[in-house]
Amino acid sequence: MKKLIMITGATDGIGKITATELAQKGHHIIIHGRNEDKAKRVVNEIKQITGNEEVEYLVADLFSMDAISRMVKKFNDKFDHLDVLINNAGAVLNDKRYVTKDGFEGTLALNVMAPLLLSQLLLPKLRNSKESRIINMSSGTHRLAKPDMSDLNLEKVPSGQARYGIAKLFVIWNTQHMSALLQKNRIHNVTVNASHPGAVATNFGQNSNNGWLNDFIYKASLKLARWLRLDPRKGAVTNVYLADSDTVQGITGKFYNNKKHQIKPATKQWTAKKEQRVWDYYMLKLKPWLDADAIF
Repeated sequence: MKKLIMITGATDGIGKITATELAQKGHHIIIHGRNEDKAKRVVNEIKQITGNEEVEYLVADLFSMDAISRMVKKFNDKFDHLDVLINNAGAVLNDKRYVTKDGFEGTLALNVMAPLLLSQLLLPKLRNSKESRIINMSSGTHRLAKPDMSDLNLEKVPSGQARYGIAKLFVIWNTQHMSALLQKNRIHNVTVNASHPGAVATNFGQNSNNGWLNDFIYKASLKLARWLRLDPRKGAVTNVYLADSDTVQGITGKFYNNKKHQIKPATKQWTAKKEQRVWDYYMLKLKPWLDADAIF
């Protein structure tokens, strides 16, 4: 069955591969990008590769909650439903702390708040689908995260890599929490899961500056991935599976590795109280951009 699928960060890397493979399967694809010219080029490229003419794009700077809201409005004006939202976009930022114009630490804005806001604003369209799915990209680096629950805007975390790991841990917690809320509110036609792409040979994180030791280790691992020919397509396998496969219908609140296997995320830092605290904090911060009658 053909699905309407939106993929963020889909003009490069794993997102682009995910979009191409899902277009190849005949789905209607909407890629998100930050640069309109590049998004147009990628749309044309995917059409040529797949022969699928139902490939479109939307543009937004995901560091800006206003831009996300405008993008959702454009989507709402054109479509009456959404079958799959893949929150793929994410990045490791520099050690030097970046604060967005909305006052949010940049790593959190892009990796946590953008997917959370998109999921909330697009929930009415997802509910209009007979069976819809949200897929949030996390990372194995969440296992190293040690969040300070009194510092949820990461003002005291000096490392870009550490901020990224914390953000990806929070993505998993928000995924679990939203899944539980959907079930509690008897919204059984919307599922939400998280995935980890594994180590693949892309340019992800290659331009970040996190101190010589962190950068050396991180970039060396990506060079090793290239040397071992770890195909970037492997990083898209799980998201394509979660978006397209009938075998995951109805499954929600879970975490998947890069081999399509459901695994347990790290639980050392988790408590129900912490999960609730993270959800409440970011939902409160996003309140200016949420509908007054939002369910959650």
